[in-house]
Amino acid sequence: MKYDALIVGAGPAGGTAALLLAKAGWSVAVVEKSKFPRRKVCGEFISATSFPLFHRLGIARQFFEQAGPEVREVGLFAGETVLTSAMPGSKNSDELWGRALGREHLDTLLLDAAAAAGAQVWQPCAVTHLQRRIEGFTCTVSNRGTMVTLQAGIVIAAHGSWQPGSLPTQAVHRSRRNSDLFAFKAHFVDCDLKRNLMPLLIFPGGYGGMVQSDNDRVSLSCCIRRDYLRRLRREFRDINAADAVLKHIKARCDGAREALARGRVEKTWLAAGPIQPGIRKRYLQGIFLLGNAAGEAHPIVAEGISMAMQSAWILCDYLVGRQQDALGGTGLEILAKDYSATWREGFAKRIHAAAMFAHLAMRPATSAMLLPLLKLFPKILTLGAKLSGKTKHVALARRLRVSGTM
Repeated sequence: MKYDALIVGAGPAGGTAALLLAKAGWSVAVVEKSKFPRRKVCGEFISATSFPLFHRLGIARQFFEQAGPEVREVGLFAGETVLTSAMPGSKNSDELWGRALGREHLDTLLLDAAAAAGAQVWQPCAVTHLQRRIEGFTCTVSNRGTMVTLQAGIVIAAHGSWQPGSLPTQAVHRSRRNSDLFAFKAHFVDCDLKRNLMPLLIFPGGYGGMVQSDNDRVSLSCCIRRDYLRRLRREFRDINAADAVLKHIKARCDGAREALARGRVEKTWLAAGPIQPGIRKRYLQGIFLLGNAAGEAHPIVAEGISMAMQSAWILCDYLVGRQQDALGGTGLEILAKDYSATWREGFAKRIHAAAMFAHLAMRPATSAMLLPLLKLFPKILTLGAKLSGKTKHVALARRLRVSGTM
């Protein structure tokens, strides 16, 4: 039960880290509380900037076989406005445009590949206690009531950002605020959304997005403020919150209403929140943080999966490239500082840009003033896609540029 690395969470960040480290010869344990395949609140879009990583992971062929079509256009549905513009192509990938894949498929693909590479998967299991010692960490895992003790040289937290738990890196409860954002997501079948288009939806109190995903399904995900959600639930007392939000979107976005006119929800709606966009620590009490646990962009930019996987790419290149520092313990703090700095260089600007876009979109007066400008210059949408990080993947530190890294 001794491992080089213990990874908590098997989403895109955790699964990527497990696969990279296992392929590098590390002994890896992955602890995941949910049983796979599992659906997840997520926009599902993955930028082409992550596809070089997919090739490195050895999952590119399976991904492209399952994923939806290339997203070649970005759009805007707001009120009566329906705008489209070209999606900028990636500068660092042979595949120029991103695609979407449901999390029930993506997460399973990554975790299965990590297990095949040698990672030990503890699932469904929950971490109940974690203690740092001189020689590493001791972790207690609950497996359906049975307690198991694991030991690891390093611990990587890839558990997301909003769900509370026993780890010091997990979220703590905070007081309710009207500005809290709640996320909803569903797949629709028989939709009329243009095949290669990913439109941004803007409506009072929130924003969302649509994209053609796998198996001819359209994924609709959105965020809405607590105070607006409260109003909708009062207005539509006879239906659930998700259907009330959908009514709100259709009433305020002509483009969404037309695209979903024949569509029907597959299975059920998913909900999560309140989500917590922002920049957090990348290293805390000896634990490395990845994905949304380290920092989360507003979903308005559709970069969550790409950022999660690329943050794992950065960290694992540091860990493997400086394995003696990582597992010997003597240089761990310096390594953590370098990882944190590289993470900020790659993601901080896009997180700030996402916050700006989200705040503008959720203010009806501001968005109303911007719409005439966007109608005159729809290529602003292309520029926004560039600012969100869809053309160039994060640059790894120069000192880590070794053969096969990029």
